[in-house]
Amino acid sequence: AYLLARGLSGAIVKRFGLGYSPPSGKMMTNHLRSLGFKDEEIHTAYFAGKNDRGYYDYFRGRVMFPIIDVSGNVVAFGGRVLDDSKPKYLNTSNTPAFIKGKNLFALNFAKNYCSEGMILCEGYLDVISMHQAGFQNAVATLGTAITADHARIIKKYTSKVILSYDSDEAGQRAAQRAIPMLEKVGIRVKVLQMKD
Repeated sequence: AYLLARGLSGAIVKRFGLGYSPPSGKMMTNHLRSLGFKDEEIHTAYFAGKNDRGYYDYFRGRVMFPIIDVSGNVVAFGGRVLDDSKPKYLNTSNTPAFIKGKNLFALNFAKNYCSEGMILCEGYLDVISMHQAGFQNAVATLGTAITADHARIIKKYTSKVILSYDSDEAGQRAAQRAIPMLEKVGIRVKVLQMKD
């Protein structure tokens, strides 16, 4: 219901593998244990946190965004609360299979559509909305500012980037940091300005 209220179609929800993590504290942990995973493995993969009472699901009561690498493997998750809880977004931290600064959300799709340019957005929903509107060359960094590794990865697929960040102060600061980083690796940069 939350995703449909945000204007996403059932087809795009399915395409991106969006889901929900129940508010219960141990459903994922118990499921992974039933598959034979050990608690330390579950913790290392960032599915579970640990406190003095033991292990608990890291993602609880959140809309889930799978992070898929260019080979099609789910390597991490982002989760968004449905209320005003903090933090608004939780993201998988670096693990043996995933490094935030070396992955881009939706590059698994965009890599086939970006020879003439890539649209770099701020967040998951921005990217998914772009794809739904037919702009399948949209990607986003994963809850972090753009890194030199991101710029090098983008350069492998295209030589032109259109920055589509929010027009607020934080978005403008992020664009000002991104421009020189992208230009340094030989990418031409334009900034998309949307009014209202």
